[in-house]
Amino acid sequence: MARQWSEGHSASVLCVGASSGPEGLIASGSEGGQITIWGQDGTIAGRITVPGEGDITSVVFSPAASNQLFASHGDTVSVLDPRNLKSSVEDFREAGEEEINSLALNETGSALAVADDSGAVRVLEIPGGKVCRTLRRHTNICSSVAFRPHRPNNLVSVGLDMQVMLWNLQKTRPLWTLNLQDAAEDDEGLHQQRAGQLFNPPLVHCVTVASCGNVLGCASEDGRVHVMRIGSGSKLEQQGALKAHSQGASQAHFVGFLSHPYWLVTGGNDSHVALWDLGKHPVVSPEGKPQGAAPQHRKRKSKSKSKEQPQNKEQTAQLEKEAEEEEDAAAEKVMDKPGPKLSIKHSDKVNWLCPAVLKGVPSVMVADRSCSLTVYPLSQM
Repeated sequence: MARQWSEGHSASVLCVGASSGPEGLIASGSEGGQITIWGQDGTIAGRITVPGEGDITSVVFSPAASNQLFASHGDTVSVLDPRNLKSSVEDFREAGEEEINSLALNETGSALAVADDSGAVRVLEIPGGKVCRTLRRHTNICSSVAFRPHRPNNLVSVGLDMQVMLWNLQKTRPLWTLNLQDAAEDDEGLHQQRAGQLFNPPLVHCVTVASCGNVLGCASEDGRVHVMRIGSGSKLEQQGALKAHSQGASQAHFVGFLSHPYWLVTGGNDSHVALWDLGKHPVVSPEGKPQGAAPQHRKRKSKSKSKEQPQNKEQTAQLEKEAEEEEDAAAEKVMDKPGPKLSIKHSDKVNWLCPAVLKGVPSVMVADRSCSLTVYPLSQM
């Protein structure tokens, strides 16, 4: 079932990124400054070690130019051509105020967000790398950042201060801030810990945004994935959480190539990888009806009823009400079955997850403390 991609690194793999270009290249970065480019079948297409051999903490392909790969090491972002890795094309030195933890590009590839240990988020113009905005509100390490799809001037940042912040790049203050510790304490249903789970504060390690741009997922040290929905006017409309892992959750990524945009893959320090269907989650779908799927119309069981034509509007309204009640009841039954749709016992703590379609097979790539990548198929979904 699982496949190993090996010999690409000589140290622990820290990050993985997938290209949306026609070649479907994969990039991975490791301790010691190594960057490896892989083909869809796991063959090594190129490899480079950056000067200074600083750990590669994030790699991201440009959605607008398949020949551009951005990689962070120390406070520097290197721009590389994945088809020609002899040297970097350009280096944005001091792109971060301190060591960079996360990179994110907007959909047009015109803005690069950089999250670093100082808690700051810098936004760089692409091309050129000029710093056009510095966002300061986190009081601890800013661990992850992501742009909202369809809204190139909106981004989300999270940090070890347990804060989630939504920004408009035209302003220097966040549109809103959510303290996950306060949110968890307010939610009575989250006080019950999973068996064997120690109490940890919700330090946030990773943020992901669904392709609709309105649903966020945050992997945190308390083992939960906190889910938020953004409503009109970019206001925080609702939030909740999944009890995802028995130890800290290190990764969460929405999967954009399955049956709807609310599939979420998570990984944690408990060495588990899980796939969740959030289409009926109460935060994503407050009415309990599936999001992202076409409505299902139930046929009436009685043949005699189906042949009868409604005599008036009252009969028609009653039939429609009964059909809606049946659909609502079916949705409630689905909600009564919590838990992941797929759970994988991996061999080690998860450093990074990267969903990708590899040679036509929906998959997730897992980086851990080893020198290899592990590929698991998600084809049954």
